Amino acid sequence: MPRRSTALLTFTALLSAVLTALPVTPAAAEGGAGARSGTFAGGVESRNGASAAGAGQSGNGALAGAFAGALPGAGAQVNGALAPGELSRNGAFGEGWANGALDVAASWRAANQSTADAAAYAPDTGPRVRVNQVAYLPAGPKNATLVTDAGARLAWELRNAAGVTVARGWTVPRGLDVSSGQRVHSLDFGAYRTAGQGFTLVADGETSRPFDIGAGAYEELRLDSLKYYYTQRSGIAVRDDLRPGYGRAAGHLDVAPNRGDHDVPCQPGLCDYTLDVNGGWYDAGDHGKYVVNGGIATWELLSTYERSLLAGTGHPDRLGDGTLALPESGNGVPDVLDEARWELEFLLRMQVPGGQPLAGMAHHKIHDEQWTSLPLLPSADPQKRELHPPSTQATLNLAATAAQAARLYRPYDRQFADRALTAARAAWTAALAHPAMYPSADDGIGGGAYPDDDATDEFYWAAAELYLTTGEGQFADHVLNSPVHTADIFGALGFDWGRTAAAGRLDLATVPSALRGREQIRRSVVEGADGYLATLDSQPYGMPYAPPGNVYDWGSSHQVLNNAVVLATAFDLTGAARYRDGAVQSMDYILGRNALNTSYVTGYGEVNSHQQHSRWYAHQLDPNLPSPPRGTLAGGPNSSIQDPLAQSRLQGCVGQFCYLDDIESWSTNETAVNWNAALARMASFVADQG
Repeated sequence: MPRRSTALLTFTALLSAVLTALPVTPAAAEGGAGARSGTFAGGVESRNGASAAGAGQSGNGALAGAFAGALPGAGAQVNGALAPGELSRNGAFGEGWANGALDVAASWRAANQSTADAAAYAPDTGPRVRVNQVAYLPAGPKNATLVTDAGARLAWELRNAAGVTVARGWTVPRGLDVSSGQRVHSLDFGAYRTAGQGFTLVADGETSRPFDIGAGAYEELRLDSLKYYYTQRSGIAVRDDLRPGYGRAAGHLDVAPNRGDHDVPCQPGLCDYTLDVNGGWYDAGDHGKYVVNGGIATWELLSTYERSLLAGTGHPDRLGDGTLALPESGNGVPDVLDEARWELEFLLRMQVPGGQPLAGMAHHKIHDEQWTSLPLLPSADPQKRELHPPSTQATLNLAATAAQAARLYRPYDRQFADRALTAARAAWTAALAHPAMYPSADDGIGGGAYPDDDATDEFYWAAAELYLTTGEGQFADHVLNSPVHTADIFGALGFDWGRTAAAGRLDLATVPSALRGREQIRRSVVEGADGYLATLDSQPYGMPYAPPGNVYDWGSSHQVLNNAVVLATAFDLTGAARYRDGAVQSMDYILGRNALNTSYVTGYGEVNSHQQHSRWYAHQLDPNLPSPPRGTLAGGPNSSIQDPLAQSRLQGCVGQFCYLDDIESWSTNETAVNWNAALARMASFVADQG
């Protein structure tokens, strides 16, 4: 869902005049079907609006950064931030230049990348046998992909850590893989079920990277992917004894140079009150806090816990008190609920107070007045903080997550559960009174815009959660009368902060209720899973993801995972092994069985993403700072390559090759709370199957 702004259109006109004077540089990908020239088509989009086909691809990778110093006000540092002349990642520019992701030297380097360098860039993809570099379940599916031009089947061998061959077989030629432009074969070694470490696959003279057969790694990933959130917390010091190497001062606590989040005003002319909006999670690589992205992330964490209570293979004790090493550990509350509550309390604080014209609505976001540069610890951010206008979507995110919280926290804190439900009801009422107060695509200075011009899905989701918690007819009626209720909502790109209908549908299918027609709801989830399973089977790399036109979207890694969530839910509903196997196999792509032969999860796999875009996990820029913590998901391939570095190296990239593990590549390599939530949910599911 691209959201183009006036600033973007103005910039596009300017850029078009300059493009004719710049050479277009093709780039070839390993095993690709041939290079193609990128053209600037549709401008620069962001993760805060879906990436359009071809959007953001300039004819020359150097032009993006070149404008950073050419436009008035661009690139000038003011009190640690970029000057007001900058446009945001939801305006004409992407985040990297609008938020200072590239320092002056890096911007110059990206802007002046020679066309020869761009043409010469080729990723080091290692051995042509691509495997899940972490682990396969002993009784689960075991598949790999071989990149080869061979037309006939080839022999393969599975070897243990001692180099002894323990299984043999033949590859299956698959021809040209559209997602990568490679010619490939598939390998299936699922018949081998003996657990162990250090296995390799050998085929066509190549030896894969090592992997294990066992469930232990997924138990670790379940916890590491959830531990990520503690180091994303705002308003609290991160203790080094709980996260060795990641201890830091609290951010935005009214301690200089911070302006703080305890008494935050609205943008000028918006309101005459201030709010205490401390706490919550920093959204991604910046210091902003956003209700819609925080909302879907919170829901997914809560749903990970709720599944452990309801599913036949669920294990709530594995998410219990003391599992995540949090400051709250030992309080008798499951740690995943403690972590989710840190964000929930922030979401509640974003609600417009009583007596105000928009009482009950929720402010869309709070962040810095201007973009800041990298690296920058949260405690060192000098920028003024501002509340942005309330939106119907943010209000319904609050209603949905608070309603879900009311039923899950009741056994542990009845007072909090009551407060959450009261807030959810107020938000619902306010949204009904203001059903079309949509966030502006142009509101992207200092933070992402997260634009959305349709709240039908959020109304459906919020009504579903309120009904499941209260059982009240008014909410059931809204669910049953919503056009979303019978729509096919399980599309190629999956669910996300801007596509939330599936959140309601999945919970209606799994959480017990007396809703009329519940069997059809459950059937619709299974039918959606059938579609994703067919996609997975058609993909030689075995993922339930085939975006239209092979245009990989911003945050494609988590879209793969959320499509797998639908498969996992179908297994929970039916017990059919094909859905479990499809969900489990989906993790292979994330953990290394992909065209780049890399794991998109920090610390998992021999070669893994570890330089994600972040202001404080910025070891690449400052050796005194850490890299992202173990269990951090990278956004992954993004065909629209909006940042200057990606544009300088990846012009003409094919699908899976549109990725760089570099802190400067904010369009392909950021980290985000909603993305890690999808990882946590799927890691927990796979661990439960072991």
